[in-house]
Amino acid sequence: MNRNVLSRRVLAGVALTALALTGCGSSSDSDTPGSGNNAGGEYSSLSGELKASGASFPDAYYQEVITAFKEVAPNVTINYNATGSGTGKKQFGEGLTDFAGTDSLVKDTDGPAAGSYLYVPTVAAPITVSYNLQGVDKLQLSADTLAKIFQAEIRNWNDPAIAADNPGVTLPGTPITVAHRSDGSGTTSNFTKYLAAAAPNTWKLGSGDTVNWPSNTQGGEKNTGVAQIVKQADGGIGYVDLSDAVASQLTFASIKNKDGQFVAPSIEGTTAGLEGAEVAEDLSYNPLDAAGADSYPITAPTFLLVKTSYDDPATAELVKAFVKYMLNDGQDLAKDVDFAPLPASLKEKALAQIDKVQG
Repeated sequence: MNRNVLSRRVLAGVALTALALTGCGSSSDSDTPGSGNNAGGEYSSLSGELKASGASFPDAYYQEVITAFKEVAPNVTINYNATGSGTGKKQFGEGLTDFAGTDSLVKDTDGPAAGSYLYVPTVAAPITVSYNLQGVDKLQLSADTLAKIFQAEIRNWNDPAIAADNPGVTLPGTPITVAHRSDGSGTTSNFTKYLAAAAPNTWKLGSGDTVNWPSNTQGGEKNTGVAQIVKQADGGIGYVDLSDAVASQLTFASIKNKDGQFVAPSIEGTTAGLEGAEVAEDLSYNPLDAAGADSYPITAPTFLLVKTSYDDPATAELVKAFVKYMLNDGQDLAKDVDFAPLPASLKEKALAQIDKVQG
């Protein structure tokens, strides 16, 4: 993909810049893996393997960081399998992985035991409402209209509710094909949480990693599966993370935010949404339906789940080093694959969170 080619070109510059900074900070900084100032000098002595699985939403970003980390820690192998948040949480709880990716918070029935894990925020990104409608290259949707579409209450593209959101646009009578995730998904959780918050009197399906979609809708596995359904169906619509939507060359709608503005999904709109988010003590946060004229309303966070304590000290060291790298040098790669880096204040809290890991 072009976005990955671009990132590959950036990596050499990132590594060289980081190398030039080695020794430029204080002695305490240069002795700390992941400080952003040791540029791999400390990482180069690491060795071992880490296994992880989980959310497909941030997969493009995680794969970029894993590749970049390999440049500075050549003896470390990290395998992240984008299974979806639900499976990732389950496998982590069963001890099959060393860390997990999730876009949704852990429930009692998800697998990991309370008190056994920590949330580490990594990046954020918009969930696009991607569509495929011949002759319509610009589309605006309000939350209530969006809710009715995904509940299959609106069945054709020239419905009066869609027309009201798009004055002056000629809409065809094409039947709507709704695409959604078929697997347990943090993307589904965030998308449905948004609808529950922004259209509380219209949305009836609840929220969670899975919901009971109408029988006349279509399910796809991972964000890429939803993107494929949308791309193949004239009249298709689905929710897809920005990175996968761009990679699949999909068209996406502008969504009406809390301030009444129609905003297209973008890194800038995501950053604006992050600025209005409240961060809980455990570092979970919710930027969905944030206030602000420039905020894109379906902005989703994503997290890594790490253990509070690892039986193997070497595994703990690898996990901490990799996550610190992601939170420092790795943040520079986020925008190249359509993700927003963390605000500085949240990044510092995330670094303090990983310091709590024992092993």
